[in-house]
Amino acid sequence: MQIDWSYAWSALLKNWPMFWYGVKVTIAFAIVGTVFGFLIGLIIGAIRAIPMDPLDSTFVKGLKKFGRWITGFYIWVFRGTPMMIQAAFIYYLLRPVLNWNPITAGFVIISINTGAYMAEILRSGIQSVDAGQLEACKSMGMSNFQAMIYVVFPQAIKNTFPAIGNQLVVNLKDSCMMNVISVTELFFQASSIAGSNMRFVEIYFDTAIIYLILTTLTTALLNFIERKMLRDKEEEKKPIFREMSA
Repeated sequence: MQIDWSYAWSALLKNWPMFWYGVKVTIAFAIVGTVFGFLIGLIIGAIRAIPMDPLDSTFVKGLKKFGRWITGFYIWVFRGTPMMIQAAFIYYLLRPVLNWNPITAGFVIISINTGAYMAEILRSGIQSVDAGQLEACKSMGMSNFQAMIYVVFPQAIKNTFPAIGNQLVVNLKDSCMMNVISVTELFFQASSIAGSNMRFVEIYFDTAIIYLILTTLTTALLNFIERKMLRDKEEEKKPIFREMSA
């Protein structure tokens, strides 16, 4: 079956208000899911990156081991099961208790799912920071919490920024899985339009182009930010090189 290009274009223009509403919901899900997933991942990644100190008491060692086990279990479950299944299970499981609507449930689910991926991304970023810097912070009288906040986390975030940005792009696409709980994001709107017109090929072609535009613009913005961060890093190094040459 060939695509009727004129119909695809006219259907896009005719149904643009519905498409645009879906685009706005999709962008909101991607941004909220990435931001809150980042915060969850930061906490989980920090817990998993805490080193086991031989001087710790038995209670502290047990607490650290329990923290690693429970966070590892969380990551294992949410990285090992499809987001669509997670959405349906969590939404219908908790709806009698929380009485929440699909939009609220969708924000929570995509944030929790993203947090599992962010946790591993940020854990690797934290571990990539030279351990000597943490020791230097301790020698200056800083606590582990202060060292993490002011020294380790900023460097870990810079080191993992490409992976964090990639998760935003993934969320733009994977937000379509929330249609399983009737969230009116872009794919849900496209399915409604295609079903009412019985022209699935053209409508889904329009939808694919919209997703492609969204991910392309997001990738371009992330690349711009990354280049700026690299330029700033190079500018910070220049005074050091001048002092060494002098």
